Amino acid sequence: MSLARRALPEDAGEVLRLRQVMIDSIWSGGGGHGPTNWHAESLPTLRERLARADGDFAAFVVDHPDRPGALAALVAGTLEYRIGKAGNPHGRVGHVFSVATDPDARRRGYARVCMEELLAWFRARGARHVLLNASPAAEPLYASLGFTRDPDPSMRLPL
Repeated sequence: MSLARRALPEDAGEVLRLRQVMIDSIWSGGGGHGPTNWHAESLPTLRERLARADGDFAAFVVDHPDRPGALAALVAGTLEYRIGKAGNPHGRVGHVFSVATDPDARRRGYARVCMEELLAWFRARGARHVLLNASPAAEPLYASLGFTRDPDPSMRLPL
């Protein structure tokens, strides 16, 4: 039995906390803390999405072994539809967008077991490949799970 479990609506506050851990590590090198005023507005939507077991969003978590009610790790992703192509005629693509481990729970394999559960969830729903953005520190984990670098020329437009 895996240590990881599907996140529940009552985990939403902790899921946001761990997402903030990830955001802070990416944008401030782990040394600073970004704004959290968006959490209150995001919380109801996240609770609603976590309640939909059959939707296109899933989050897997590990409970913190030393802090009851807290989470040690989080992995979240969505199943997206894109028009089919060779190798993926049904157009189902997994996208991992949040991977975070509480600083005091790192190096215990929690992110790995969460990723394994999310990958199984993607497979069960017919995803033919999974995309993610990897930090240099996390790349060895993803490579060990079979991910390879993709020369995708992504661009972004804020709306």
